[in-house]
Amino acid sequence: MSFNPYQNSESPFVIAEIGINHNGDINIAKQLIDVAVESGADAVKFQKRTVDTVYTADYLKGTRESPWGTTQRDQKEGLEFGLPEYRIIDAYCKEKGIAWTASAWDVESQLFLREFDVPFNKVASAMITHIPFLKEVASERKHTFISTGMTEYEDIDKAVQIFNDADCPFTLFHTVSTYPCELEDCNINMITTLIEKYGCPVGYSGHEKGILPSVLAVSLGATSIERHITLDRTMYGSDQSASLEPAGFKRMIRDCRNTRKIMGDGFKRFIDAEKTVAAKLRYF
Repeated sequence: MSFNPYQNSESPFVIAEIGINHNGDINIAKQLIDVAVESGADAVKFQKRTVDTVYTADYLKGTRESPWGTTQRDQKEGLEFGLPEYRIIDAYCKEKGIAWTASAWDVESQLFLREFDVPFNKVASAMITHIPFLKEVASERKHTFISTGMTEYEDIDKAVQIFNDADCPFTLFHTVSTYPCELEDCNINMITTLIEKYGCPVGYSGHEKGILPSVLAVSLGATSIERHITLDRTMYGSDQSASLEPAGFKRMIRDCRNTRKIMGDGFKRFIDAEKTVAAKLRYF
């Protein structure tokens, strides 16, 4: 049976984006998986890159101070997990009862993930315009979450066509690719726009500080939420400041999962609980 993120139609599917916030440390990765499980997330997600494919040789020679050395290569390779680490991640997630995947940033990395038969795929905003990559992902016919940051409609149109042609189920994520995203740039009404334009499930992958935009996205019909998580926003890393710490992530999930209940169906009712109050307050 294929993976269906929407078996519980009353609750948004929540992905805890660990990404590279583990800082190359498998023990931090495990702690972040624990945070996701304890918060009630449905899945965790990492990022996978083939460093020499994603970045040019000249770029990798560039200077960058980091805990791993003084070049861009040192930093990129220091953040990258290989087969041994992903085997540990796979086993640990199975032990904890949570799904996992990774967003591949190149075809080789997508093929690498097949080693683990991850239940669903994720296309990062950086990869939505990479047509050969999209076709490779869509060929697996696994449910795929597609982030739409840094795009025009024509870019989204092409991606949607590829997945429709492959008969591959997908969700579009409204995304703004700034880290952190300013609140005035969140544009949460895009949830409604994407639903109306593409007629598919639409979620929200946020990079802002705080939880309100995610909750508002669910109120407008978002079927899934993805947020970066961290143990501490002051840790080293480009994504840490745009991430939620454990307490905030737990609150976000709580509020997102209460949102549909709070929104209701829009039909006026005189509920039984009100009738008791009315009997006390009305004198006519």
